[in-house]
Amino acid sequence: MSFFKKLKDKFTTQTDDVTEKFKGGLEKTRTSFSTKMNNLVKNYRKVDEDFFEELEELLISADVGVATVMDLIDVLKDEARTRNIKDTKELQSVISEKLAELLHKSEEDGSLNVQEDGLSVFLFVGVNGVGKTTTIGKLAHKFKQEGKKVVLAAGDTFRAGAIEQLDVWGERAGVDVIKHQAGSDPAAVVFDAVQSAKSRQADILLCDTAGRLQNKVNLMNELEKVKRVIQREVPSGPHEVILVLDATTGQNAMSQAKQFGQSTDVSGIALTKLDGTAKGGIVLAIRHELDIPVKLVGLGEQIDDLHEFDADTFVYGLFSSIIEEEEENEE
Repeated sequence: MSFFKKLKDKFTTQTDDVTEKFKGGLEKTRTSFSTKMNNLVKNYRKVDEDFFEELEELLISADVGVATVMDLIDVLKDEARTRNIKDTKELQSVISEKLAELLHKSEEDGSLNVQEDGLSVFLFVGVNGVGKTTTIGKLAHKFKQEGKKVVLAAGDTFRAGAIEQLDVWGERAGVDVIKHQAGSDPAAVVFDAVQSAKSRQADILLCDTAGRLQNKVNLMNELEKVKRVIQREVPSGPHEVILVLDATTGQNAMSQAKQFGQSTDVSGIALTKLDGTAKGGIVLAIRHELDIPVKLVGLGEQIDDLHEFDADTFVYGLFSSIIEEEEENEE
C-alpha cells in the first residue's frame, strides 16, 4: 500500500477540526508545493538525474533547507533504485513517506512534557516579534479548555508593553498573571510565580522571558538565571524550554534556533504564523538539521489556532490536494 493511500485512509474517512486546521493553515505552502510538484511530474515522466535536480530546487524553494534536501534526495535515489521506480508519479508517494519519516525521527519527543502529578513549568524563549507572548496566551487557553489550572509569569520585564500584553492574554484565557513592574528582575518574577502557582495548586506555569537585551551574552545569562531559579524551586523543571520561531522568516528562524540551541537546552519549538507563509518546509529543516522537535504550530490568529504538532497531519496538510486529485482519478 502506498503512503498516499495510508494517509488517505487515515484522514479522508474521518477528518476532524484539527486536520482541517492543518489543511487551512498550510494552504499557501501546499498550493505552491503541489502546483510545482504536479508540474514537475508532468514535465518529467521518468525518474532520472534531471528530475532529481528539479526536485532539489523545488524543495529548497519551499525552505526545506539545503542540507536536508541533499540528504533527502540521496534517500529518494536509493529508494527509486531499490523499489525499481521508473515513473515520477509513483515517486510522489515515496517523497511524502520520507518527509513523514524525517519528521517522525523519534516517537517519544513530540508531545508536550506535562507532569501527571505536581506543577509543570514551561519556559518560553525567542527573539522579540516572533509571537512568544501570543503563543503563551493561546497555550494557556488550550490548557484551560482541558480543565487544567494555569498561571502565567510575566518574565519579559524589559520590552515596553510586554507585561500589559501578557495581562491581556491572561484575561482572554481566564488565567492569573504574576507580574512585577517594568524593568524589574525577571528571575524574581519567575520565583514569585512558582510560589504563587504552588500555593494555588496550579497544574501549569507558563513563563515569558526577554527576547532582547544589550547583547546575546546578557540575554543568555539572564535566561540561565531564570532557569536556575526554576530548578531550585521545582527540581524536575523546567519541563519544557520552548523556542518560539516565526515561520515566515524562513532560514532566519533556523539561525535563531541554532543560537538559542547552543546557549539553552531547548526541548521543543513552537512555530508561529505557519499559515502566513508558502515556505512551510522550514519545519523539515528544523527537525532534520537541529534535531529539535517542533511541538506547537500556530495556524491562524484566533485564540484556538495553536495546535500540538503531528507529523502525519502535517504531511497530509502538505499533500492533501495531490491525494484528493488521485482519489478523483481513481473514481
